[in-house]
Amino acid sequence: MLRVGLTGGIGAGKSEVSRLLVECGAVLVDADRIAREVVEPGTPGLAAVVDAFGEEILAEDGSLDRPKLGAVVFADPEKLATLNAIVHPLVRSRSQELESAAAADAVVVHDVPLLTENGLAPLHDLVVVVDVAPETQLDRLVRLRGMTPEDARARMAAQATREQRREIADIVIDNDVPLEDLERRVREVWTELERRARQSQE
Repeated sequence: MLRVGLTGGIGAGKSEVSRLLVECGAVLVDADRIAREVVEPGTPGLAAVVDAFGEEILAEDGSLDRPKLGAVVFADPEKLATLNAIVHPLVRSRSQELESAAAADAVVVHDVPLLTENGLAPLHDLVVVVDVAPETQLDRLVRLRGMTPEDARARMAAQATREQRREIADIVIDNDVPLEDLERRVREVWTELERRARQSQE
């Protein structure tokens, strides 16, 4: 099995790359999606979050009100650390379950937005970074996600720098290109990942 860490800054197009890798045959473990699943209504994760932050972080239907919780934790590093201490172990445990269900010769891609920031590169056999110029990120966040330029810049500034991400990369995928070029590059990368997965079996 080859464990691949996939990361990239907000607006870099990481989701598109993970989608293309899945089409090639990768097993995807999506940290963001798992982070949402572990705090769905009825889960021990949501109960622990309510214990820590109170019922006011719930929406009318009993689900987690993410914007409300976000407003609480992003303004206070201690509260953010409390939330991470609840959610991260649950995400890790679920990720390991999904990984161990994969075939022995699988390429397992862990899509981890904060891989660089949380020092998670050593947990993977190699790291793939989806890279774009900061101007491209800003344009996509404003144009495609409806953020204000100020909000987009703040979100970008809260993440690792482009240089820090590139430093931990074994493979860089440039996404400042048309979709067909991106698709071709992902296929090239997939060939390399399959080769390394086979080697790990020998």
